[in-house]
Amino acid sequence: MRRKPAFRFLCGVAFVASLTLGAVPGTASAETKPAEKAETFDPASVNSFSGAFLAARTADVDQDYDTAITLYTKALDFDPANSEIRQRLMIAQLLNGNFDAGAKIAESLKNDSSVERVTSIVRALDAMRKKEFTSAEKLLKYTGPNDLDKMVNTLLIAWANAGAGKSKEALAMIDGMKGPGWYAIFKNYHAGAMALVAGNVEVARSRLNAAITDREGGATASDTYMRAVMALARLEAKAGNKQKALDAISVGDDFANNYAPLKALRESIEKGEKPEQQVTTATEGASAVLFSIAGALNREGAEEIVTLYLQIAHELDSKSADTLILLGGLAENLKQPERAIEFYSKVPATSPMHRISELQLGLTLAQTGKVDEAREHLKSLLASDPKDIRSYLAYGSVLSDAKDYKAMAENYDKAVEILGPVAKRGDWAVYFQRGIAYERLKEWDQAEPNFKKALELNPEQPQVLNYLGYSWVDKNLNLDDAMDMIRRAVELRPNDGYIVDSLGWAHYRLGQFDEAVVELERAIELRAGDPTINDHLGDVYWRVGRKVEAVYQWNRALIGDSDDVDKAKVKEKIANGLPPLEKDAENTAKKDVKPEEPVAPVPDKKS
Repeated sequence: MRRKPAFRFLCGVAFVASLTLGAVPGTASAETKPAEKAETFDPASVNSFSGAFLAARTADVDQDYDTAITLYTKALDFDPANSEIRQRLMIAQLLNGNFDAGAKIAESLKNDSSVERVTSIVRALDAMRKKEFTSAEKLLKYTGPNDLDKMVNTLLIAWANAGAGKSKEALAMIDGMKGPGWYAIFKNYHAGAMALVAGNVEVARSRLNAAITDREGGATASDTYMRAVMALARLEAKAGNKQKALDAISVGDDFANNYAPLKALRESIEKGEKPEQQVTTATEGASAVLFSIAGALNREGAEEIVTLYLQIAHELDSKSADTLILLGGLAENLKQPERAIEFYSKVPATSPMHRISELQLGLTLAQTGKVDEAREHLKSLLASDPKDIRSYLAYGSVLSDAKDYKAMAENYDKAVEILGPVAKRGDWAVYFQRGIAYERLKEWDQAEPNFKKALELNPEQPQVLNYLGYSWVDKNLNLDDAMDMIRRAVELRPNDGYIVDSLGWAHYRLGQFDEAVVELERAIELRAGDPTINDHLGDVYWRVGRKVEAVYQWNRALIGDSDDVDKAKVKEKIANGLPPLEKDAENTAKKDVKPEEPVAPVPDKKS
């Protein structure tokens, strides 16, 4: 299946190497539709403790924290002494960004041992926010066995010491921290940032260099690694070492190609500017600790703890653009586009990441169904900087969603003009999306050269290998090469159900039904409930004589309101099955399976 995965510019290094508009793990299809509205519920109608509690838990699980807060508060009206409700209300307030309200509840729960970990950190960070560093240090004492908790508390205590003017003691505390090997990247970055705050440039340079040479640690905590790269580049730029600053940025480019904030920093330094450090105070250092851990934990299933850390980090350093962007990406993953837009809108206009957040905001507007507004927003960004290729990629994505393929092709024609005669590896996405536009316009002579150019620039790009290979099979062209390309795409993305579906369907189109069954059964395991894969699996089951199972799969393909399959044709197959093979040969060769375009890359999610 030629799919069209989600277009996302931002979501942390772990999700996308910043603005590469590539497929991002865990994101929804870019064939965006307005977010479904939940059924209207009036919290005022709840008139019992059990009703308020159960409704609050439902809202909590759905990440509807405003409603959860209202209902937990109402439950406490019925049972004011209920500590479990107060605990959940505290967490909901913090997750919702209401730090003051959460801190107030934390203070009231300070003697409750069941939530001591959370309340002690919240109270300590509240103290640091108020510059009460000695109080914060006392609250952060930790003697437990958990390595992560031990590291978090030690780093926070070190920053509290730095805030109290005891920078030597703070650095010694970090150096004395014993633990697993993955501690190193965090220790070096925070020691470097702390030395910078204290004005000790040589120690800062040494520790930040140690951080950026720790590639293994960078794989564990990519967002922290990139912060170290940028801190070192800023340090060298301020010291007048322009080339060393650019060398540090080159290390970052090698680690995460096209990372947008790094690109913006490079442009600033090349102009001779000396950008300020991101962390300039102990409180911002504490925020950086929480950001470091959130970035490292940011994966599917950890949304609540990551959001908790990031919301508190934002409270401590409201100007941190990458914190806001990670929060926006989380909101998108949780299908809360309006909330994501709120976070993207808060990115300061002076931040190097402001334009990126505006591009992402435009894409997210389209997710809410405001396609016209999204188009106008992105067109204005294009007009403000016609040479910014990221703008063409974002605008092209919205045009694709709107199925305006003519405008999409014209958009990418302009992008190719901007690229000029010598394209770079990172430009593969422009040619790929241009090829998709022309393929959708049924202008294959225009489409094919663009797919080939994308592969020339990035020979191992699985989306391009899959799309071109599938298209060739579909057109009965270059069959051996096509199968090799699709197999290679599967090798590169073995857990991508859509690409595995392509391999299975290619076997089907070539009459290799037994092989098709194996691959399509695996595809449906990877993407359970996908209507196109259900339809394909039904067809191949019919061909191998498993007709009852075929009808079951075709019925599955009709579930939901997806327009990815031709429901009239599926109903015809349910009623009459497939025609005999000899009569079906020509029809099979002409079968039109609606392609889904993969996303292009730009500096996800992150992930």
